[in-house]
Parts: sequence; C-alpha cells; structure tokens
Amino acid sequence: MLCLLALQCFMLHAKSSIQIDTPKRNQTLEGWGVSICWWGNMAGHWTDEHLDSLVEWLVSPEGLNYNVFRYNIGGGDDPQWRNCTPHHMARPRKGKGYRAEMPGFKLYPDSEYDWTADSAQIKVLLKIREARPDAIFEAFSNSAPWWMTVSGCCAGHEDPNKDNLAPEYYEAFCQYLIDVCLHFRDAYGIEFRTLEPFNEPYTNYWYRSGSQEGCHFDPESQVDLLHVLYPMLQASGLNNTTISASDETATKASLRDLQVYGDAIGMLSQWNVHTYGATNGEREAIRNIVKEKGLRLWMSESGDGGRGIEGNLKMLQRLFDDMRYLQPVAWVDWQYADEHTDQWALVGTWWKPQQSWRLKNYYVRQQVTRFIRQGYVFLDVDDDQTLCAISPDEKEVVLVRLNNEHNTTTFTYDLSSLGKIVSKIQTYTTSATQSLEPSDLICHDNALEITLQPQSVITCILTIE
Repeated sequence: MLCLLALQCFMLHAKSSIQIDTPKRNQTLEGWGVSICWWGNMAGHWTDEHLDSLVEWLVSPEGLNYNVFRYNIGGGDDPQWRNCTPHHMARPRKGKGYRAEMPGFKLYPDSEYDWTADSAQIKVLLKIREARPDAIFEAFSNSAPWWMTVSGCCAGHEDPNKDNLAPEYYEAFCQYLIDVCLHFRDAYGIEFRTLEPFNEPYTNYWYRSGSQEGCHFDPESQVDLLHVLYPMLQASGLNNTTISASDETATKASLRDLQVYGDAIGMLSQWNVHTYGATNGEREAIRNIVKEKGLRLWMSESGDGGRGIEGNLKMLQRLFDDMRYLQPVAWVDWQYADEHTDQWALVGTWWKPQQSWRLKNYYVRQQVTRFIRQGYVFLDVDDDQTLCAISPDEKEVVLVRLNNEHNTTTFTYDLSSLGKIVSKIQTYTTSATQSLEPSDLICHDNALEITLQPQSVITCILTIE
C-alpha cells in the first residue's frame, strides 16, 4: 500500500511534455504599444538628439518593436485654480507629478483653440510617426476641460462616485474631441483610427484636487454620451476615425459595461479594456462577447508595481494571461519612460538633464515584443507560463517561457505538431544577471528541453523546414 501511494504521489508531481496545438490558431497580433502621456509630456522638451534615441528604443524592430500609440487629449485645469488646490497633481506623495498636468486646448468656454498647448506630447507623436510609418494611433480622453465639469476640476467630482461631466456639456465635449482629431488630420496628416472618450470611467478613483485627470461616468452615462458622439463623428468628415470604449480599469467593470451598452455597441469598432484587475474567467467572458459582437479587442492599458525582476516577471505573467485568455489583437503599456521606478517604466530617466537608460523591465518586455511580431498568430499551449506564436509564412515559431519561481526548473516541449524543426535553435534569456543574452539549444526528435534559472525568461526562435 505504501509503495502504491508513493507511485501515485510521483505521478501527480511528474511533469509531462508541454503540448503546442498548431492546428488551433487564436488571435493575429496587430501590435504592441504604449500611451504617450505622461512620459511624452516630459520627453517632448528634450533635444532632438536625446528624444530620437528614446523613440528608437521604443519603435525599432530590434528594440521594443512597438507600433500602437495612444495620444491623450488633455482636458486642462482652470489656470486660476478657483475650484481646486493649485498644482494638485504635482503635490509630493499625493500627486503624479508635473508630468500629469496635461494641457487642454481650450482654457475657457469662449476661448479660441490654442493648438500649441500640448507641444511636448505632439513632438513625441510626430517623432514616432516619422520613425514608424506603420504606427496605429488612438486618441483618448481622461477628462473634459475643467469648465465642462460639475466640480470645476478636471481631476474629478467632489464625490468620486458621481459623474463629473455636466450633462449640458455633452455636446460641447464631443465637439472638443472631434475638433482635436480634425486638427491633427489637417495640421499633421495624422488620422486617429479610434477615438476613446472615456478612461476607467466606472471607478471611484477620480475626485476634485486629485492626482491626475479623471472623470467618472456611470455605464448608463457612457451610453448617453455615445449617443451624442456617434452622429457628430459621422457628420464630422473624419471618415477614417471610429469610436472605441470603454477602457475600464478591470475586467469585472468591463463586463458590466458590455451588459449595459445595448444598441450602443453598434456605434463602436473596438472594445478596450485595462487589466489592472482581472481573472482569467472574466478575460474569457469578455473575449467571447466582443467576438460575438464583431468588435476589435485591445488590452489598452496595464502596469504594475513590485520589486526588481520579480516585479517585472509578475507583469510579464499578466501579459501572458491577457494574450492567452483575453486574446486581444493589441497589448498596450501605460508608461514607457519615467524617473524613480523600475516597474512602471521600461526606460529610466532623469528628465531635466535629459538622461535615459534601458531598465531590466525593458529587456523582460522585449523577450516577447521584439520576437512575436505584427502579423504573427498565437497558438494554443497547455501551460500558463508559455506564450507561442507562428509567423505569417509559417516558417518560424516563437516560444517564450518564463520562470517566476525562486528555483531552477526544467521543461520539455513536444514540437511534433509543428512539422520538422531545424535542430539548432536560437534563444535569448533575461534574468537578474542577463539582458537578452543569446545562446543556442538543440532540438532532438522534435522535443525541446529547456532549463530555466530562477526568475528568468527565455525566448526560443524555432525554424520550420
């Protein structure tokens, strides 16, 4: 009996080969990306020489290979600070810094548009467009201008659970967004493919004199605004710009919006969701509903805190879960560059002296985004710590495996469904002591054994004969 129990215990803990299901194809990757605020609000003041290097690391196929970018249409606070604490977003420990003070294009109801107001973020946007002609741009709003809000502050309502856009300003706000999009088309030749009027709307994060721009919208209010925005956009002449929504911070809130939207779903081309809070079951539910509705699906913002490479790999696991269960066609970071963090940013900076350097987080993210390129199709793998995709010509398979444990682990992959694999496999590894370090592995009889050191990630480039 003891021998039988020991055998059963061994069988429970034995790790069989990980299967890659080639016939089952999932989403085709449209791109990897990042929002341009708030880092663009700082980097846009740099010299061309320093900014060009920062952009090159971001968009180059040998860098992060990002091609999706979200431009923030700022609302802007009252220049006289009559309804909120002066520079409340920049307050030490309470605010997000001067980087979060995004300028609006219209200071007062009777003002003319000041198209120079957001010159820093625009400079970065134009640099990206120059370096990456295939870039996809989305415009999004965190808040309407202060004078359209109930509180008179673009950080939110006095009560964070209440809508802050005054109903009588719905049409003016929609016109503001459309006017900005028209200006970018006419002045810069940039047509935003999508316009997102909300950002994490059904939360209690946004309050007067808060740390950043934000505006609460109940789901029903979101629907009301879309009924105003949609016909105005249709009549605007922006024939290539459609609406995306709802950019909720968590999958639970996103599912609630999908249940409430009703016919407003037909006004959208794209569904955006953030995964700061998410379960795999909710990810799958969103995927199924959005697919049924015929919308494009983006994971439009995420990020996380932590410490060192352990925190970086934790964020990479979220990316894996998003791509496996949510299955968006684009995955978008929140911040690219910043000071005083090795978690929320991929590039470290000192803004004033215009210094920048690639963080470990950069190389961790690059293990996926540099090698799983636009147009690659994700494959089913029976392992949550593995991501796998095949090239459009089906001559290359990229396999990424992470080990976020504190011990060395060995895994064997059954590659028989891929066809004949070239035995010599190029690999790249990032760990606490390595940054995209190249090496080779040998594949024997379509079986690949990988040994991963603690807290590391490896990318394997498989060539199919």
